[in-house]
Amino acid sequence: MKTLFNGQIVEKDEVAISFEDRGYHFGDGLYEAVRIYAGKMFMFSEHFDRLERGAEKIHLGLPFTKSELGKMLEDLIEATEVQNGLVYFQISRGIVSPRQHLIPEKGSVTPVYLGYTLPFERPVVLQQTGQRATVIPDMRWLHCDIKSLSLMGNLLSLDEAVKKDYDDALLERDGVFTEASASNAWFVIDGVIYTHPDGNLILPGITKQHLLQLAKENNLIVIEEAVKVSQLADIDECFVTNSIYEIVPIVSIDGQAIGDGKPGPLTQQLLALYIASTID
Repeated sequence: MKTLFNGQIVEKDEVAISFEDRGYHFGDGLYEAVRIYAGKMFMFSEHFDRLERGAEKIHLGLPFTKSELGKMLEDLIEATEVQNGLVYFQISRGIVSPRQHLIPEKGSVTPVYLGYTLPFERPVVLQQTGQRATVIPDMRWLHCDIKSLSLMGNLLSLDEAVKKDYDDALLERDGVFTEASASNAWFVIDGVIYTHPDGNLILPGITKQHLLQLAKENNLIVIEEAVKVSQLADIDECFVTNSIYEIVPIVSIDGQAIGDGKPGPLTQQLLALYIASTID
């Protein structure tokens, strides 16, 4: 398996990361997962911009430009011959010895980064049937806008949902829905589409950004406003979005059917628009 490691494409077993790497010790780093369609990255520029914003917030100097990283990932995709799937990329602050909590000065440590591809096709069955979700308190930190390597809050939320025999968790903070365990959440009430506004409580999703634009271009009404958990009975449609699964309907929440318990018309319309936008 070909892998990108610190600027070079090598075999997977040639990748060696020190146990003193801060990514291993603290989850001190960032990641992005970029969708691949027909052998090309989708919205790479937007993914890089988010990576760059996150790096600035955690005082991490990126050792490459947008064009340099883009070229490395394009070469990796070509080397692995992936036509449809994703390219995963992560960067840690690097090696600091001995272990210490204090963040080193920017530029004093060499970051460590890697990337790999994963082939897969669009999850058509999942998009047609949807998922069952449960509401779980959002116990994550207050910098959810940073795509951090540390995902323990997200992992525990999904783990709790699955152990309760649900497919995903819809996270709730102060009485409103924030997002799902690994995706942005959307709700349709009386023909209006709602999604939580960007800020420190959610990840500014690339798919969310793209879908907002598609909705605007097609004269759909979208309001970036949090939906209250107390409005559950009023929700006609619900779906979640991320770069990997695109758009996945939520057909029930805590056992209560959303609409008629099937993917709703606006959800299906947005999915069709999204799929069309990925085709050159």
